[in-house]
Amino acid sequence: MQQDTEKKIAEHLFSQREESFAHASFDREIAFYESICSGNMKLVRVFMKPLCCEGCGVLSEDPLRNLRYHMVVLAALIARYCIKGGMPPEESYTLSDFYIMKTDKCRTEAEIRRVHLEMIEDYTGKMRRIKLNGAYSRQIVHGVDYIITHLHSRILLEDTAKHLDISPAYLSRLFKKETGMTFSDFVNKQKIEEAAALLLYTEYSDTQISTLLAFSSQSYFIKVFRKYMGTTPKQYKKQYNIPDFTGR
Repeated sequence: MQQDTEKKIAEHLFSQREESFAHASFDREIAFYESICSGNMKLVRVFMKPLCCEGCGVLSEDPLRNLRYHMVVLAALIARYCIKGGMPPEESYTLSDFYIMKTDKCRTEAEIRRVHLEMIEDYTGKMRRIKLNGAYSRQIVHGVDYIITHLHSRILLEDTAKHLDISPAYLSRLFKKETGMTFSDFVNKQKIEEAAALLLYTEYSDTQISTLLAFSSQSYFIKVFRKYMGTTPKQYKKQYNIPDFTGR
């Protein structure tokens, strides 16, 4: 029995090498789970891949069953990462069970893919609220939520205050009081944290990232990046071994 199992594994590995198959980058996978724990849906979308895309193992020869198995694995991993990130274990496990059962009722690949996205958005949203609740007032929680969901746009104090239905002056005072930073400093810090992740885990150049995050100019982006990270974007990238996302 043992020899038969080892033979089948060896044949499977040989077949994968013949087909030039390699699993997806481990570093990018970790970045995906950590982005969910951070509650940053914009960053999640950077690292999220479709179910059973290139680099994913085959868990069943039946396409629908293969998707279901991948969803079960994904739900289990996300649940455990979120517990580590601060979500109450019972809540996280219950969410995982809910989405696994929902997946089990799906009869088409399209249905499973919709549940896949729904689960990721649900966990990410709950983790964002966990990170914010208890630390800030209701207005600042909603203000930070607005900022996080608009990082790829120009974020103004006036627009944020209008969204919250409070005056810009009051919102400005609240940010300084509760975060210890001015509104613009808080926004820039959030943008730079996302920029740092994009530099390390994507193939975007610093110029592209500057544009993606709606900085007014490349020189201003570099100036703000240096303020919070202590180095330029190019130097920051060189400090790390950037993973190869082709998985090869």
